[in-house]
Amino acid sequence: MANIKVGVLGAGGRMGSTVCQAVINDPMTSLECAVDQDAPGNTIDNCSLEIVSDLSTIVDVDVDVVVDFTIVDASRNHLPILAERGMNVVVGTSGLEESDIDNLKACFTSSSCLIVPNFSISAVLMMRAAQMAAPYFDTIEILEYHHNKKIDAPSGTAIATAEKLQAAVQDLHLDPTEKVVLDGARGAKGKTQIPIHSIRMEGMLAHQEILMGTSGQTLTIRQDSYDRSSFMPGVLLAIKKISGTSGVTVGLESILDV
Repeated sequence: MANIKVGVLGAGGRMGSTVCQAVINDPMTSLECAVDQDAPGNTIDNCSLEIVSDLSTIVDVDVDVVVDFTIVDASRNHLPILAERGMNVVVGTSGLEESDIDNLKACFTSSSCLIVPNFSISAVLMMRAAQMAAPYFDTIEILEYHHNKKIDAPSGTAIATAEKLQAAVQDLHLDPTEKVVLDGARGAKGKTQIPIHSIRMEGMLAHQEILMGTSGQTLTIRQDSYDRSSFMPGVLLAIKKISGTSGVTVGLESILDV
């Protein structure tokens, strides 16, 4: 495989800086540009490249793939610009809504955009295993745990999991709770019947449990990411596989053979 030239948006952040190191260390990728409006002038570790603040720099540099780990408001602004320039983009920014994805589908007509709620391969396998098990259970609940600096709840992974599991089952038993003493005690359901419970705690990174129950038995499927390095195999896979996609694609599972 030819060397893939990569630019990173949000390169000064926790995830963005980890992506930069993963790209540098992989023999099939090279870091060509790093952008972060909050960290201009900082030098990327193990590389002479300086972080710049202007998005136009990444547009002007000859890159094959842009990786976006910014914030959702920034992504809403710069993704259409990258689409207009025909650039392939891997998006790890959290918080994009269905309306955002619909807008991006109208923008990415000549290049690809791969939106990944969770780059952990183990998280994708967790969801796949739960989809297989879900039809055999009557009740399902999701608990997602994240570090105390995550600004959105529930996580995109939890929402995606609930939607996939809802599609996999014919019906679920109704919640028997007749009186909720404290608002939110039974979690949030969104568009599904499956409650999601969000925990934000210092000392955690990213974890999720799927609890399923039926008469006389339960099944718990849990995934844990203890370090941001756990996401890097998925990020690198997305960088290497995005050229085989077209338009807007959601989920790492779209490029995994599972």
